[in-house]
Amino acid sequence: MSQAATGKPLFRAEVVGSLLRPSGLKYAGRALAEGRLSPAAFDTTLDAEICRVIARQEDIGLKVVTDGELARSSWFGFFFEGLDGFRLAPALFKFKDADGRAFQWPTCVAERRIARRAPISLREFDRASRYVRRATVKATLPAPSAFHFFRLGEAIDPAAYADASAYFDDLASVYGAELAELTKAGCRYLQLDEVPIAMLCDPDVCSQAALQGGEPATLLDTYLGLVARILADRPAGMTTGMHLCRGNFRSRWMASGGYEPVADKLFNQTPIDVFLLEYDTDRAGDFSPLRFVPEGKRVVLGLVSSKSPELEDQGSLLRRIEEAARYCPLDRLALSTQCGFASVAGGNALTEDQQWAKLDLIVATAQRVWG
Repeated sequence: MSQAATGKPLFRAEVVGSLLRPSGLKYAGRALAEGRLSPAAFDTTLDAEICRVIARQEDIGLKVVTDGELARSSWFGFFFEGLDGFRLAPALFKFKDADGRAFQWPTCVAERRIARRAPISLREFDRASRYVRRATVKATLPAPSAFHFFRLGEAIDPAAYADASAYFDDLASVYGAELAELTKAGCRYLQLDEVPIAMLCDPDVCSQAALQGGEPATLLDTYLGLVARILADRPAGMTTGMHLCRGNFRSRWMASGGYEPVADKLFNQTPIDVFLLEYDTDRAGDFSPLRFVPEGKRVVLGLVSSKSPELEDQGSLLRRIEEAARYCPLDRLALSTQCGFASVAGGNALTEDQQWAKLDLIVATAQRVWG
């Protein structure tokens, strides 16, 4: 289905969201934390770096850009830091690396009724909109599943919520307020970053979840239902995206497994226009689940790794795009990295120059495939 048919833009080359934090910004952040730099001076540095990375994305040829998520502590943490009612506790699932080592990390627990103190993502969008020259600004938010899955039944203190449904109601209200503000500010592309649904493709993760009282099929229905509720009132002209990956923390991951177990419901039961799918390693499986993508929806193939410094071979990317097109028409495909470059402020194991080279390769490859 063409852009004219959907009324929404087709972006053949996409940036997922986060970019490596520039060294000057990291230094300013440390100085701020140590009291050697004022908040106003830090904001000046932050604004300058966001302006720079937006200009770089546009100069590379990207038609859709982000602010690099440079102001965030992490893809997820910044959001619950903007809410009252949460405390931190260890996640039930651990990150892994290529050597088989496991890494614990903290996530949020609702210890009181959650409440939004003020707009969380609006300032980011407004600032990016000031600096963009010709591209579309994409706003990115963690998917609501992140507020539950990583601790499952232990994600909610019974003293705060007698049952999970009331918690999900409050969570949906928080997202509804965010969406309304972004819409009023002119946001026309909203992306939800979804990790738990991709993790439900891993049999070992599903077994672990079941031991914690989380039935995988029920979890999938709950999380997709939350997305449908949140996006029910989106404006007709807004493009909605969902990025799926299996975790991204300092080039590590949490799960493996192809999309087959979730594909039918994921692609057909959510009000999502664009699915940005991790596909850079065998951990994501093959392209056959793309046969479930209905007409009118699009897939961005995350074939370029944001975890490793090696630059991909364009010939290999072209062959993989051709292979994916056997299951979803080429006209409904696009290209990106498999995830952001810095889901946490520390960033992945590559340099800024390597990051920009990968984004440049994505644009050049997309131009070669789609013109």
